[in-house]
Amino acid sequence: MAPWHRTLLSIAGFLILWELAAHLAASPTLPGPGAVARVLTAETASGQLPYHLGVTLARVAASFALAMSIGTAIGLAMGRSRSLNGFLDPWLVLALNVPALVVIVLAYVWIGLTEAAAIAAVAINKIPNVVVQVREGARAADQGLLDMARTYRLSWLDTLRHVLLPQLQPYLLAAARNGLALIWKIVLVVELLGRGSGVGFKIHLFFQLFDVTGLLAYTLAFVAVAQLIELGLLSPMERHVGRWRTARP
Repeated sequence: MAPWHRTLLSIAGFLILWELAAHLAASPTLPGPGAVARVLTAETASGQLPYHLGVTLARVAASFALAMSIGTAIGLAMGRSRSLNGFLDPWLVLALNVPALVVIVLAYVWIGLTEAAAIAAVAINKIPNVVVQVREGARAADQGLLDMARTYRLSWLDTLRHVLLPQLQPYLLAAARNGLALIWKIVLVVELLGRGSGVGFKIHLFFQLFDVTGLLAYTLAFVAVAQLIELGLLSPMERHVGRWRTARP
């Protein structure tokens, strides 16, 4: 059986179990897939779903870019400097253990209920994870290659581009995949607490109205987009980065 056949079979099994559970429950708190699909179609036709999903995606992209750029720079510096790592490591441990909800609330209190506060809160929650993974990659870099770059007097930019970054690719990809999975979730909390648009805002609205059908419709749309990004962008990148493992001499 082909892999995509197994995937379709798994999805069909899930839908059958869902429909069976909804039929047995016979409750508005557990709508069937047909009811959810009708709401999903109606919200898409009205433009509400594309708009709010687009807003959430924009926040995810901005937060992701900010977290990856800052986290990579700090992780690289800590991985290559023992003194800097010793100084910043307690800060990193603290940042890793501060609850995401606390960071979000403080960002809204200190900055205000603004777009900048929302994006900053999400990025701050992700930066420590990126730092940890990139730091380990910088520590594992081949010292021989770095010595060779120093011998040939490569500039720091050339050393970074041609020596360090190629070795950091697996770590950067792992940070990106884990970061995106984390950012998806935190963005919804940020929108639920302090924004007037986005998937998180709509989920909060449906919760207030006890509209489980609408809540599930937006949730499924959100998950579908996340899966498309995973299958269409991150998985091909992972195969490209790891192609040397399967290459034959």
